[in-house]
Amino acid sequence: MDRIDSVCVYCGSADGNDPRFADAADALGVELADAGLTLVYGGGSLGLMGRVARACMGAGGTVIGIIPQFLHDREVMLRDVSELVVTTDMHERKRLMFERADAFVALPGGIGTLEEVVEMMTWSQLGRHDKPIVLANVAGFWDRLSQLIEQMTEVGFIRPGWDVSYDVAPTVDAVIPLLKERHELLQARRTPEPTTLRRL
Repeated sequence: MDRIDSVCVYCGSADGNDPRFADAADALGVELADAGLTLVYGGGSLGLMGRVARACMGAGGTVIGIIPQFLHDREVMLRDVSELVVTTDMHERKRLMFERADAFVALPGGIGTLEEVVEMMTWSQLGRHDKPIVLANVAGFWDRLSQLIEQMTEVGFIRPGWDVSYDVAPTVDAVIPLLKERHELLQARRTPEPTTLRRL
C-alpha cells in the first residue's frame, strides 16, 4: 500500500448529547471528500454514521456502506451511497470493512464503535495489519480508553514489544494529517535499507 486511498470510520448510530459530536462527523465527512479519500463505514443512516456519510457525499466524496442483512431489513441503511454492500452477518461486515480500508478512524460512539476500533488495535498488536488507527478525541471522548490502555501497560498486561499502536487526534482537522504521518512512518519501516556492495 503506497498511499492511503480509503478510510474506515467507526462511529455511533446516535448523535450523542453533545453537539460537538455531530459537528465533528459533518466536518470529517467533508475533509475526507476534500482529500480525495473514500469513506468506508457501516452503511447506516442514523446518528453520526449517517452524518459522516451524507457530509462526505455532499462534498463530492465516494462512500462505501457495508451493512448486515438484518439491519438492511430494518431499513436503517443509507441507500444513496456510492456503493452499498449487504453482508450475511456482522462478522462478514467487519471483515469487508477491514479489507476495503487503508486506515481506521473512530469518532465517538457506543459499544459497537468501541468493539470495532479495539479489534483493529488487537489485530495490529498481533501483527495482522499495520494500517494507521486514529481516535478522533472529540470533547475528550476517548481520554478514558487511552488511560485504560496505559493502565494495562503499567500493570503488565501489555508487555514490552506488544504495544498498542494508535494515535489520538485532539481535533477533527488533525485526523487526516495524523493518518498520513503514521502511514509514512510505517512505509519507512517496511522499506529495506539499501545494501552496499563491497568490492573484494
